[in-house]
Amino acid sequence: MAWSIADVARMSGVTSRTLRHYDEIGLLPPAWIGSNGHRYYEERDLLRLQQILLMRELDLGLREIQAVLDNQVDQVAALREHHQRLLAERDRLGTLARTVGRTIAELEEGKDKDMAKINRPENLFEGFEPGRHEAEARDRWPEQWEQSQRTIAGMTAEGMEQWQREVTAQMIRMAEFMMARTPVADPAVQAEVDAHYQDVCRFWTPCAAAYKGLGQTYVDDPQFRTNFDRIADGLAVYQRDAMAVYADARLS
Repeated sequence: MAWSIADVARMSGVTSRTLRHYDEIGLLPPAWIGSNGHRYYEERDLLRLQQILLMRELDLGLREIQAVLDNQVDQVAALREHHQRLLAERDRLGTLARTVGRTIAELEEGKDKDMAKINRPENLFEGFEPGRHEAEARDRWPEQWEQSQRTIAGMTAEGMEQWQREVTAQMIRMAEFMMARTPVADPAVQAEVDAHYQDVCRFWTPCAAAYKGLGQTYVDDPQFRTNFDRIADGLAVYQRDAMAVYADARLS
C-alpha cells in the first residue's frame, strides 16, 4: 500500500514542502513517483519518517539524522549525546520562560513600553540562543547563510545586544496588534512587517517566495513557533500571515 505526499502530510503533520525538502536532500525519498509527478510513500517510508520526527524532537540536525538512519553513526551513542542536550535545553527554556514572564509583568504594571527604558535590559535576553538554527540554515540556504555570517561577524557585542533588543520589542508590538485583533493587512501592522523585512535584509535579502517561506518556518519549526507563541499564543501564525501579505504587496 502506498500513500501520496498529501496523505503523509495529513497523517504526520509535516508539510508537503518539508517532505519535498527531505526528498531533495536524500533524507526521505519517496518509494516512487507517479506519472503525474506526485510522490508516493510506502510503510517503510512512514517508519523512517517517524524516526526522523523523533530525532528532530531530540534536536538532532538533518545531517546527523541522516547519518544515524544510514547506519553511519551508532543510534544509541547519538541519542545519549542529545539526551544531554535535552537536559541543557530544559534549563534554557526555564530561563527563557522567566525572561518573558518578567517582560510581561513590567508591561502589565504600566511601565514605559519603550524597551530601551525597561529596568535591567540585559534580562530581556536570558535564555535566547540566536544561533540555534544555524546548522539547518546552512544546509538549506548556504549562500544566504554565508552572507548572514559575514554580517554577524562585523557586529560588535553592543550591536548584537541592540539587535536582540529590537527583535524582542518587535515581537511584543506584533503581539499587541494581534491581541487587539488588528487585521494583518492593516497599514500599521504592515509598517511593522516592513521593519522586520528591513532587519532581515541586514543579513540576507529574501524574495517574495523566500520571505513567505521564512514566515512559514516560524509556524512549522517547533522551536521558532514556541519562541513566538511564548510571547503570545498564536503569534507565529499572525506573523506568518502578515509577512505573506507584505510579500504579495511589496516583493512580488
